[in-house]
Amino acid sequence: MKTVIFDTNVLLDLFIFNDFRALHIKQALAEKQLDALASRQTLEEFADVISRPLFSLEQDAQERLVQEWQSLARIIEDQKIIAAPWQCRDMDDQIFLDLAFTCKPCILISKDNEVLKLASGAAKEGVQITADYNCL
Repeated sequence: MKTVIFDTNVLLDLFIFNDFRALHIKQALAEKQLDALASRQTLEEFADVISRPLFSLEQDAQERLVQEWQSLARIIEDQKIIAAPWQCRDMDDQIFLDLAFTCKPCILISKDNEVLKLASGAAKEGVQITADYNCL
């Protein structure tokens, strides 16, 4: 079973936009074919993003989405997370890199260019960073 971490933009594709490119991932999550990881910080980031006016989601809809993702993910306690040797300028993205470094070997699926730039260094540490939804 592949261990995978999804950044917030990918979670939006999975749970908000129902992006056709990610439907197979959502199915694999539902069937428990992936070891999807999250932390309290990544859950808080997802909750913060979906609360923005851009998404026009009522509070109960936001809570349902966070609970749905939480029910599909294995939660890693924040105190167990080790800082990654690769640094991203955006601390909201760094939390995903730290989680991936802690739980290597794993795949971090991200659409963020700053995260994707770190792929070659991360690969040396057993973390595959990719934007490819078909890597699973």
